[in-house]
Amino acid sequence: MQPFLSIALWTLLATTAGHAGAIEPIKIGVSGPFTGGSNPMGIAMRDGIRLAVQEINDAGGILGRPLKLIERDDEARPERGAQVAQEMISQEKVIAGLGIVNTGVALASQRFYQQAHVPMITSVATGSIITKQFLPPQYPDNYIFRVSAPDSIQAAMIVEEVVLRQRLRKLAIFHDSTNYGQLGREDLERAMEQHNIRPVAVERFNIRDVDMTPQLARARAAGAEAILTYGLGPELAQIANGMVRIGWKVPMVGSWAMAMSNFIDNAGPNAEGARMPQTFIQEGNTPRRKAFLESYRKRFGVERIPVPPAAAQGYDSMLLLASAIRQARSTDGPRLREALESLKERVEGIVMLYDRPFSRTDHEAIDSPKATVIGEIRNRQVVFAYDADRRRDAQSR
Repeated sequence: MQPFLSIALWTLLATTAGHAGAIEPIKIGVSGPFTGGSNPMGIAMRDGIRLAVQEINDAGGILGRPLKLIERDDEARPERGAQVAQEMISQEKVIAGLGIVNTGVALASQRFYQQAHVPMITSVATGSIITKQFLPPQYPDNYIFRVSAPDSIQAAMIVEEVVLRQRLRKLAIFHDSTNYGQLGREDLERAMEQHNIRPVAVERFNIRDVDMTPQLARARAAGAEAILTYGLGPELAQIANGMVRIGWKVPMVGSWAMAMSNFIDNAGPNAEGARMPQTFIQEGNTPRRKAFLESYRKRFGVERIPVPPAAAQGYDSMLLLASAIRQARSTDGPRLREALESLKERVEGIVMLYDRPFSRTDHEAIDSPKATVIGEIRNRQVVFAYDADRRRDAQSR
């Protein structure tokens, strides 16, 4: 019996030692709309984050530990986003959050990260207020960061594209009824005021509306020379298709969401020529971007990324968080926040080279139009609208 007991005891000790020596992964929360009308942005963002995590783990992880993503579908609903944030923090014990696509979801959910002192890097949502909810003196420390282009920057670019480049001044605004659309409308109106312009028409629509004929008829009757949009892919397609149905063709210029695959595909030829600000065009104009695109295609089996900027921003947000973890040599929330506010490492991302992208008083990685270009839909692809933008974009990298 003694040999058997010895073997059994050894097996028990070995198993116990194995469990004791198991390396605890670093848990990072990722939330976004992985179903529904916003899902092209959510899926592209999530896959960009997954790609970055794969590369980091293949290189040995961080602090000797692998990264583990805890992914949740917020369904683009603020109430679901709030629930997801609480679950991530209290149950899953994530050390940081990445993601969030919809502005309304961000405003409803990021307060839970703030309260828990857990950093949240917003990868996609663009509402101008997102990083400004928790400012001093009411909040000594702000845990909300962002890598996407705020709507205040996008709105200025949209208006400049139409007023300065296309020399049009009779402008109509079409916006959806979400927080994203309504706050975007306000940003557009402020940008227009800088050029002493008031919109000739302001038209609102709801998510899942399929007939924009009444709004388009009013805008045409008001003499609109262009339509400026703040909405998401499916409804934007209804605007483009509706213009064709009523026999009216004017330029359509909108926010970056016009790059969504469900706008381009649902509008088909009617989307041609539409323009929008972009942080990343799916074009391998640098070795780094070419490698990213090749890796994305190989990993996910797609030729066209559903929303290229969302994928690139998701990827970059993970790189920035990884840099902060390495610098802090910790996963403690306050230490990670401090590291993000004073990053010493230059992070070579896909959107841009991040050189001290944040500070204690500025949590926007993109706070000027220098990191953005104007994209245009041609042959169902988003390309550079201007060769000068293409050259500047490549040279800045």
